[in-house]
Amino acid sequence: MERSLSPPASGLKTSALAVLELSKPVTWFPPMWAFMCGVVSSGQLTFANLPLLLAGIVLAGPLLCAGSQTVNDWFDRHVDAINEPNRPIPSGRIPGRWGLWLAIGWSIAGLVWALMLGPWVFVAAVLGVALSWAYSAPPVRLKRSGVWGPLSVGISYEGLAWFTGAAVMLQALPSAEVIIVAVLYSLGAYGIMVLNDFKAIEGDRQMGLGSLPATLGPRRAAWIANVTMAVPQIIVVTLLIVWAQPLYAGLVALSLFMQLGLMVRLMRDPKALAPWYNATGVTLYVLGMLASAFALAGLG
Repeated sequence: MERSLSPPASGLKTSALAVLELSKPVTWFPPMWAFMCGVVSSGQLTFANLPLLLAGIVLAGPLLCAGSQTVNDWFDRHVDAINEPNRPIPSGRIPGRWGLWLAIGWSIAGLVWALMLGPWVFVAAVLGVALSWAYSAPPVRLKRSGVWGPLSVGISYEGLAWFTGAAVMLQALPSAEVIIVAVLYSLGAYGIMVLNDFKAIEGDRQMGLGSLPATLGPRRAAWIANVTMAVPQIIVVTLLIVWAQPLYAGLVALSLFMQLGLMVRLMRDPKALAPWYNATGVTLYVLGMLASAFALAGLG
């Protein structure tokens, strides 16, 4: 039987609060936003569909995203014991192998919930859960790769969540247009994930994790992040024009133009300015997602 990594602090006990902290509610926003974009893109956002909407939000955030965070913390527990010993698992507030059982239980609960929402929702949930375990768990541990790690997170948090939102509301396979746009924003989210890795460059180098900022350096990694965020949006703008949605194409183009201006500043000092760009440029990126979703709803 595995012992906790460090003795529990005085008075600390396994509790609902520790489990909630383990699930990291602050991280639920990106997949829930992408899910809402999928809902809007379906063209089925009506009061009658409110129960489906609420059930899907629970799936995207409190179940699948929370589960993925728990999986990640369990397999990072030895690193966290050094770098962030106050987290629930290394601190002993979630002792022994409870972190693993919670990760497994959360994953199963998410799959069961998804199955009740329809076959295509279940397919997306299976892929999402598989990616969350592949990202964190050995021997695959995609997070060691600067390519596959950020890509798997982008797919899970953006593309699959968007697909799920549309599938929940339609109770059917979303249209090809919806799937194409969801895939494009997933690819763009790769750049967002690369920028997110800037906060842990030294730690990644020490632990042998191959994040792009750690392996290529901040400037090269920032260039890759900028290009991978911009190119999919250029394609989205082009598609919206082809699909006769000029107003929304203009809104996405305006969002992208403003991002490009922010990218110029980012390149002055990528390591120091990555958090700033995440708060500004990424906000514009996700607003462009919503504009694209409204455009797709108009295609119906």
